[in-house]
This record gives sequence, C-alpha cells and structure tokens, in this order.
Amino acid sequence: MTMFDSALAMLLSIRIQDIFDIAIISIMISALLIWFKDRASRFVLLGISLLGFIYVVAKFFQLYLTTVVLQGFFAILLFVLVVIFQEDLRRFFERLAILGIIRKKIPRMTSHGQTSEIIAQTVANFARKHIGALIVIQGNDPLDRHLSGGTELNGTLSEPLLESIFDPHSVGHDGAVVIDGRTVTRFGCHLPLSPNASQYGNVGLRHTAALGLSERSDAICIVVSEERGTISIAEGERIKGVSASALKGDLVSYYISKTPVKKQGPIALWLKENTKEKVIAILLACALWMIFGYQRESIYKDFILPVEYLNVSPEWVIEEPKITDAKVMVVGPSQAFQLMNMDTLKISLNLSQLQEGRQDIALTKEMINTPSNLTVVGIKPSRITISASRFVRVSVPVEVITENAPASGITIQKITVTPSSITVLVPGTMQRSKIKIRTAPIDLRPLTSTTTLAPKLIIPPEVQWEGRKAPSIKVVIKVRR
Repeated sequence: MTMFDSALAMLLSIRIQDIFDIAIISIMISALLIWFKDRASRFVLLGISLLGFIYVVAKFFQLYLTTVVLQGFFAILLFVLVVIFQEDLRRFFERLAILGIIRKKIPRMTSHGQTSEIIAQTVANFARKHIGALIVIQGNDPLDRHLSGGTELNGTLSEPLLESIFDPHSVGHDGAVVIDGRTVTRFGCHLPLSPNASQYGNVGLRHTAALGLSERSDAICIVVSEERGTISIAEGERIKGVSASALKGDLVSYYISKTPVKKQGPIALWLKENTKEKVIAILLACALWMIFGYQRESIYKDFILPVEYLNVSPEWVIEEPKITDAKVMVVGPSQAFQLMNMDTLKISLNLSQLQEGRQDIALTKEMINTPSNLTVVGIKPSRITISASRFVRVSVPVEVITENAPASGITIQKITVTPSSITVLVPGTMQRSKIKIRTAPIDLRPLTSTTTLAPKLIIPPEVQWEGRKAPSIKVVIKVRR
C-alpha cells in the first residue's frame, strides 16, 4: 500500500467522535500554549514537552530502556507539575472560576485618557519631587489573595487623593495603592515579593513588590523611586523604566488591551487571536491522534458475559436449569478495548412478554450494551431455552426437625407447632409431594423443661413465601422428667 493509499484510508476511517476528540485536545493545547506564552515558566513546559516527544519517538521505535525510564518519570510528573507551576495553576483556575461572570467594566475610551492623564500627571510630580510611590492598576484577575494589610477606601481617583496618600507624613505612604477603573479601592497594601528581582540589579523593595504582583496577575504596577526619581512599570513578569511623557501612552494601551472593541462575531474574533498557537495546537492534536488514537486494525476478543433476566413478573417463575452466562465475540480497535468498562457488559433479556411452558429466546447483539466503536459478531449459544410457569398458592404442613437426644432422665412428651401449615407460592408444574417446609434443626439436648421456640423455616429454592416475607411460627416442646 502506498503512502497516498494509507493517508486516504486514514481519512476515510475518521468518525465524528474522532473529530470531537481532536477538537477538544486542540482547544486544551492551544489554551496551554496561550497561557504560557508570556510566562517565565514556559521554558520548563518546553522541557517537559521535549521529554514527551522523546517518549513518543522511543515508543514508536520500541526503545525499551528509554521508554521504561520515561514512564517512571511521567508517573511522578503530576506532582512535579504541581510544585513547579503552583502559582500558574492557581491563577489559571482563578480565571476559570471568574469566566462568564459579569464584572465591572473598565471606563470607555473617553475615560481611558482622563484616568491615564490623572495617574501620569501625579506620577510625574512624584518623580520630580522624589516622592516614593507604588500604584497598582487592577486588570481582570482578582487581587485579594495577593494583597495583605491596607485600608479600604473606595474613593474617586484624583490627583489630590493620590498626593495625600503618598505624602511622606501619611501613615500608608509606604504601601501600595490599588486602582480599579476610576476608583481607588485600597491603600497601604503590601504586595508579594518577587524571587527574580536580582536579574534587574540592585532594585528597591517597591520594585521587588511590583514585579512580584506582575508575576502573579495581569495587573500593571507603577513604581516611583524615592532615591533616583525614576519611573518604572512592572507588567507581565517584567519591569522596565519609562519616561513621564511615555507613561500615559502605556496606560492607555493597557486599558485598551483589557477592553478590546469586539465589532466582529465571537468566532471570527477568536480565530484571529493567537493564530500561531492555535495552528500549532491543531497540528499537535492531529499528530497525537495519529499516534495514539488512529484505529489502524481491528482485533477480536472473547468475553464470558453474565445473563440477566429482566422484567419478570412476580407471578412467574423460571425453572431450573437456566443459563447464567454466554460467550460473546467482540471486534474493534485495541484503543476501544482499553476504554471499555467490563462491569457494564452483560446480556439483558427482557421477559415482560413471558409465556407459560418451554420457549426459545434468540440472543442478539442488541441485548448487549457495547461502546459504539465495538461490534458484537458472535454469541454462543445463540439461543437459549427457558421454561416458565405461574406461581400457585398451596398450603403445606410444617415439619419440625430435631437433633440429638434429650438429656438423661428427660422425655419429650409432645411437640406442637403453630400454625401447623403455611401458605406458599409454588410453580404450577411442581409436584405437590416434593414441597416440604421444615424448621431449622432444634437441639433437644439442653432442654430441661417445657420450652417455646421460634425457629427459622427452610423451603425449597423454587418455592416463595406469600407476600415475599417469611412467616413466624412457634414450636412448643413439652418435656417430662
């Protein structure tokens, strides 16, 4: 078979389930790539992906030692991922938690310029006067778990308000101010410190805190150095110095990025964003499907499945012997057998239309609940014979069973049972002479005086109690010394 024929056979074998399979994996991979695109930990993810590629190649070429070693590594990979990407995973799940929630919108474009102008002008004054400041502009991510201390304010943003907060004589001037839209929500807050601040040289505590928050959220942090009078912006795990004139433009761009104009439909807009990552995700998903999901050949497997009899009316009895299992041959791809749950496989016979006497029932594949990509090709036996009869009410005397002889000097004078007979349900074809109701054996040895007992009743397996509940009886054993 040529390569073209193989590719054609692969395309013709694609089912609707495979398309959904590839689509789901593509979305998951693209979300992962987009999420880690600007993250510092993306290099760790790249290294793990490289090991995954080596594992796939080793498995394809049957490199036994490499496959075994990497399988041992991937067995603890989940714990490694939790340790390495702890903060990234927490932020990712926070994004999922707030997805679809109606949140307060950032002011429109007309307000962007006004808000940016107030912040830029105030920061420029701080830099000129060498007043230290740390301003946090909240994006879409929640910040509560990253902030400690501080005081609730919820005041309207203005230059006098910011100047009063960062006045060197103010109590909260050493902390950070949080701005959400045009509202100053908190001041005097403490931010998490970054462990990566050393790569930017000898920076102060404000710069370290601003970088730490930018590594944990999509907020933008503005820092004014009290010693040098410089302005810095921390965003997306990076911190850079900016001039006072360029600060307003950076703020406007940040606000616009958080409130994009969506004139197009959501699908068209989604396709245009992060196109490269989505194409890579689709290609990777297709490659994974060809390696792990492509159903190259079908295999045959035999199973012994239990036979269950459903919808049998209480007035009917299926007489013994009756078949309890059957051999079933199933064909399908090996992947489908790996996903199959054996506990759900059984042959279900619907006996709601049961008739009296012997009758043949054909066993068909419709009676077996198999996955859609597996096919039942044979059942042995293909037909079963059952004999059914209706229950009838019969009154049967109770027989008291005893064991062991009474003690020396003790004589059993009389044994009486109340009631003396019990009404039971028996199959119509069962001989009445074979129906016996006996008590559980009663030991006579310990009896020294007249005793009343309530022993358990024992009936044949074909017989049922009327009302489905065993009656109670009393046995009186009268003794004489």
